[in-house]
Amino acid sequence: MEFCAGGGGGGGGGRWRLHQLVVAMLLWISLHRHVLGCSNTNCNLVLTEAQGDITSPCYPQIYPNSQACRWVLQAPAGFIVQLYFADFELEEAPGCIYDRVMVNTGSTEVKFCGLTADGLTLNSTGNVMELLFTSDFSVQKRGFSVSFQHVAVALRNQKVKIGNGNGQTTKVAVALPTLSHLTICFEVERTSQKQKEWLFTYYKSNGDTALSLGFDGSGVKLVVNAVACPLDSIVSQTDFTSAMRPFCFLWTSSSGLVAGYLNGIYRSTICSATIGHSVEATGEFRLGGQDSFNGNIYNLRLWDYAMTEQQLAALTCDTVGNVLDWDNSQWIIPSSVAQTDATLSCSVSPPSNTPLTTTCLSPALGCPEGLFYRVSFVVEDGGSAPSPQDVERTVDVWLNDTFQNWTHTVYADSIRVSQTSGNPSSYTCQALLVLYYVTNESSGEAAVSTQLSDRRALVGAGLQIQSASIRVQLIENCAEDGVLHYSWPESRPTVTQTLPCFPNKEQSASRSCLISTQNYSSYWSAADFSNCTDIDTIEVSAENAAEVAEQLAVISNNELSSEEVSKVVTKVKQLVNVAKINATLASTVVTIISNVMTSSETALAATSGEALKTVDELVQKIEFEGPSVSITSRHLALGISALNTTVFNGTSFSAFMAPNSTDPQIDFESERVNPLAEVILPASLLSGVSLSEADRSSLSRINFMFFGSTSLFTKEQDGRSLNGYVVASSVGNFSIRDLRDPVQIEIAHLSPQPPLNPLCVFWDFSLNNGAGGWNREGCEVSKESSSNKTVCLCDHLTHFGILMDISGVSPHIDPQNNKILTFITYIGCGVSAIFSAATLLTYIAFEKLRRDYPSKILMNLSTSLLFLNMVFLLDGWLASLDTEWLCLSVAVFLHYFLLTSFTWMGLESVHMYIALVKVFNTYIRRYILKFCIVGWGLPAVLVGIVVAVDKTSYGLQEYGKGDSTEASSEVCWILNPVVFYTTCVGYFCLVFLLNVAMFIVVMLQICGRNGKRSNRTLREEVLRNLRSVVSLTFLLGMTWGFALFAWGPVSLAFMYLFTIFNSLQGLFIFIFHCALKENVQKQWRRYLCCGRFRLSDNSDWSKTATNNTKKVSSDNLGKSLSSSSFGSSTANWTTKAKATLNPFTKRHSSTDKCYSNHTGPKCVSSSSSSSEVEPNSSSSSSSSSILPVSQMIDKVKGYCSTRTDNFYKNIIMSDSFTHSTRF
Repeated sequence: MEFCAGGGGGGGGGRWRLHQLVVAMLLWISLHRHVLGCSNTNCNLVLTEAQGDITSPCYPQIYPNSQACRWVLQAPAGFIVQLYFADFELEEAPGCIYDRVMVNTGSTEVKFCGLTADGLTLNSTGNVMELLFTSDFSVQKRGFSVSFQHVAVALRNQKVKIGNGNGQTTKVAVALPTLSHLTICFEVERTSQKQKEWLFTYYKSNGDTALSLGFDGSGVKLVVNAVACPLDSIVSQTDFTSAMRPFCFLWTSSSGLVAGYLNGIYRSTICSATIGHSVEATGEFRLGGQDSFNGNIYNLRLWDYAMTEQQLAALTCDTVGNVLDWDNSQWIIPSSVAQTDATLSCSVSPPSNTPLTTTCLSPALGCPEGLFYRVSFVVEDGGSAPSPQDVERTVDVWLNDTFQNWTHTVYADSIRVSQTSGNPSSYTCQALLVLYYVTNESSGEAAVSTQLSDRRALVGAGLQIQSASIRVQLIENCAEDGVLHYSWPESRPTVTQTLPCFPNKEQSASRSCLISTQNYSSYWSAADFSNCTDIDTIEVSAENAAEVAEQLAVISNNELSSEEVSKVVTKVKQLVNVAKINATLASTVVTIISNVMTSSETALAATSGEALKTVDELVQKIEFEGPSVSITSRHLALGISALNTTVFNGTSFSAFMAPNSTDPQIDFESERVNPLAEVILPASLLSGVSLSEADRSSLSRINFMFFGSTSLFTKEQDGRSLNGYVVASSVGNFSIRDLRDPVQIEIAHLSPQPPLNPLCVFWDFSLNNGAGGWNREGCEVSKESSSNKTVCLCDHLTHFGILMDISGVSPHIDPQNNKILTFITYIGCGVSAIFSAATLLTYIAFEKLRRDYPSKILMNLSTSLLFLNMVFLLDGWLASLDTEWLCLSVAVFLHYFLLTSFTWMGLESVHMYIALVKVFNTYIRRYILKFCIVGWGLPAVLVGIVVAVDKTSYGLQEYGKGDSTEASSEVCWILNPVVFYTTCVGYFCLVFLLNVAMFIVVMLQICGRNGKRSNRTLREEVLRNLRSVVSLTFLLGMTWGFALFAWGPVSLAFMYLFTIFNSLQGLFIFIFHCALKENVQKQWRRYLCCGRFRLSDNSDWSKTATNNTKKVSSDNLGKSLSSSSFGSSTANWTTKAKATLNPFTKRHSSTDKCYSNHTGPKCVSSSSSSSEVEPNSSSSSSSSSILPVSQMIDKVKGYCSTRTDNFYKNIIMSDSFTHSTRF
């Protein structure tokens, strides 16, 4: 059977089978009943039970819309109501204007929404408390769960739990005097029996026991001044039952008498060992002891004398202990251990029934004494000329008279009068009006303004009020103001708001909304935190360690600032150092560290190292019984196993996540499938380690730590990111390295990744100035690794993690290639430094070689390359000295000289552009000075900015490690990747693009000009062009571009090319721009050679003139801007050619500019040397005429263009190189 719906024919309708319809109807009925059940919940109740729970409708499901609930909690006389918000989640809104819970404690009304009340405890001021819950029409949350209980006002209505198991202790708040006699009485009930249990302990200042009562395993003992007195003849352990029973014990120093009073029977004994002893003062008295009694104690009182049997029998509830009494003022009792019990023998019921009071319409904003109005008006003088003081007194009287018989009580306060500017007979008056509450209705601004206007004619003393000037404004509320842990709600003026303290919510902080007497506006006062305990003020000692730990656990379970995180970690470190750590205390400390690990990276930045060291110290101090112990929390798990060094056969630890659990668990020995992390220690762990007998006896444990969160560790380093959990293992506090068989560590990846060059590392506390960092020494990746896990093999024990390559394509260089590249680098840099120095010395030694601009630019480039290679060669050695400031300095200089080298390569191309393209009118004043400012100054500015912003961008870095155990190199270089990619890679790319463009332009011009020459063969042209390419390639640093292509499968090949050509750049520049230049060769032969190789001074001129006469106009005329070869080879041309040039040109003596006498081209020399043009041809037999007139005319006409011609020639080099160079 089925139902059909929809139009016929088309098949577009839907079909419902009968059983489907029945299921849908049943589901709708079920949901409807659920909704009706929630909406019909009775949430308007009066509760008189001693304890119970209150939940929002439908809790823990979302609460319904439009709820208005009211619970009235009423306790008997002598009790108050205490609320505890176990869970709280409402809609968050400013001022809680949507959904809210309001609690009326009897004197104040507090409003909550969002998550603000979670974990909060509130007490009523009387025996009645009111809880109201309101929800609007939209956005529902989980709601709340509140527990309540009646708490006795007096301590005599409460018993105190001794051994609560959570580390909280009860102690005395007053100082005890020295006692030679004493009587102590109390009532006690047992919950469970232990082998060792102590009811109370009084510790001396040095930690020894001064007074204690309990069972030590062999019988009941009273300990006096560290002397134990058996009480087996007086009382037995079975006398302490589950029913509350009274006990009294006394002791006398003079006779050693010890007596007890139980069930009306007096028994005594002599403890002679205590004769002459006393209980010293200034100790600490606390309930329980090292092994606390499990039960409740009540009405403990202490006297400084030994009572007789008759006095003990006559004791009543009203007999006050003259040393210590059962009173709140004399005890420090955590709220969680005090229990109210109306059946206690000495309980009282003081009459106290404070009704709820509400004195204003919106009590959530606070109820001040009245409404406050800011009043201002202008008063004019009728001719009596009063002073401002007279006006102030008159206005004060008039204001109070005006509201004297009004419907509400009003008085004027803080009147201020000032003379109106520019009108001596006019006064501006301001006043504060306070209107007291009579009903819950306020009169409003209009009513006050009307009353003032109606009575303005009665001011008197000849004063009149301008009606239009009257202004009445209700003083605004103080706006809501929030800081990290405190959110102060909107408040009326003069109202004081209170909020629970952070971290001790039992106390409160206060802040008042005040009114300024200057402009009558409201403002918040400074918050009063005098009742709140700051983390710094918490005192840590061995005795209160458990209590402090509980307090820090509560504090750390909140959002903390960086300063608060630092304080918490500091206190935990102090606690671990001074306390005796049992499993319970260790669990609390682990919880604290786990809570701290949830803080932001910014908050953890300064304290993560201290937190890790604290965890290391903690595992060394934990005391445990049995073969092992594990302590877990949400983000940190510890496992400790007992170690027998004589029969150690290896062991393993693993961390796993149990089903339905949020905390990682530790497993010992057994193998688990797909653990989060696992450490396998080999049986030979201790065999290769030389240990003395004392060392072996101290090695009693193996520690294992699993960090479920990596927030305490650096997540990125050297371009790699952390992609795994972190584990740590240690054997006692002994350092174990260089193991024969490696430790195997298996770590699951945080996210599945293909095997992109994983790296095993350990956390080295010595790096980064003690802050710690990842180090890969002694660790390698096992072949068992996969995309879901990495298996590491390490020869030492410490924190281990995995770094994954972010890009996934970084080359992995094997040790053999790494050694080859290192060898090439150092040999090349050494050779390059030598020949850079040779180039520089050549140009310095021979003055004729450095007359033009290109030679000076070449000298600067050679200087930069020389220092770059020298600093690089020294870098590795200086890094090994492990001196921070020295390493930083080396890194800065290496960075600087690298940038100067790039800059001078770029300036070479800039000069080529000026010489090749900007041929005409290119005279630049102080040409080389400007180049030097850019070449040396711009890099200095960039490096200076980096050092000023963050000098830690430079430091010690490790290279060439890979994932093998081969030794790596440490160099001082840039650590910050942003600085590296910005100032090195980015800067080089800009220079590289400029040089590539110039390279292309120059080669096109060379090829074009050479194509016009017919006196060379094709082979000669090809060789000349090839030499030009090679020469420009090294001069402009084109080989540095190989680094941009070192990616993927060809990365190793390009790395070899990069290393070879760049490490030898100085050599190639020496060859092509020094050794093969004809004018350099002549200078060498003239001054450095002897015998037949020496070149005479006059041979240079005659040979050059003879060989090159035919090419004067096309090759060698003019001064080139790009090389020194031409200018130095024809030094005497100017003086011999002046007569020939005079008919055509004239020279300006001061500017070195030459002008044509006729209309024609004009050229400007950039320096004196550039303007002195020298010939390359002369007849060997003629001394009167150096050049033919026709050639000189051709020379003048082509003067500027020959500059470019010589530029090409000097790139291609001299013609003599085409054949052979003769010495």
